[in-house]
This record gives sequence, C-alpha cells and structure tokens, in this order.
Amino acid sequence: MTIQIRHLTFDCADARRLGEFWSAVTGWHLFYDEDPEVIVARSFPSTELMFLFIPVPESKSAKNRVHIDIKPEDTTRDELVERALSLGATVFGDHRSEDGTGFVALRDPEGNEFCIERGTHETAPSGPMTIGLKV
Repeated sequence: MTIQIRHLTFDCADARRLGEFWSAVTGWHLFYDEDPEVIVARSFPSTELMFLFIPVPESKSAKNRVHIDIKPEDTTRDELVERALSLGATVFGDHRSEDGTGFVALRDPEGNEFCIERGTHETAPSGPMTIGLKV
C-alpha cells in the first residue's frame, strides 16, 4: 500500500495571517479565496505537500505532538532563523553548537512548534546511514 500526504493542516485563529507567515518562511505561494481556509504551496493545484490553514474557535492549549523540521535550500539555517524571527516567530530552544551543528526550535505566531536545521549545503558529507526496520 502506498499513500500520498496531501496537506499538513494547521488549526488556527487567523488562517490568512498564519498562511502569510508560512508563505514568507517557506518561499511558497499563498492561495485563498472567499473560503476561510488558506493554502500555502509551491503551486496550486499541486500533487506535492501543501500547508492548509483552517480557522477554529479554540486556541492552542498544549505542546504539539507533531512538529515540522525544515531545512533551507538557498540560504543558511541561521539566516532562515533570523527571517522567521523577523516575521513573528519566537525561539524556545536554541540547540546550535560552536562547531555549527544543531538546530533551533521555534514557535510560529500562533504557538505551533517547528525546528530549523542546517541545509544540506551546510553539512559535511558523512558515511552511509543504517536504517533498521522491524518486519
């Protein structure tokens, strides 16, 4: 069996505002109409992953059980962190090391957690990764 993950959905107070934040962080496009839901994606319609923002009346009340890890493709981790902060994100865990490794844990303007890692172009090649699978 195979699947495709179509949307990563955010329940939020202000779908347009949060969509604008994520559009600016990812460099993806913002799509909306008279419907209160907002989509952020590379293109629309799309078969790639899209972010879907749905307004809900209740506010976020606890730590996310799932969060996004993002890696920059055309900038550095630290530049993307600064960009996210300038757009309204807040840091809640800075795990960068003096040797340049590590990541930064942030919250978007509505409190959803996400991490910014170093981009592939910022890391030195390493040996093969071994993945264990239970059957």
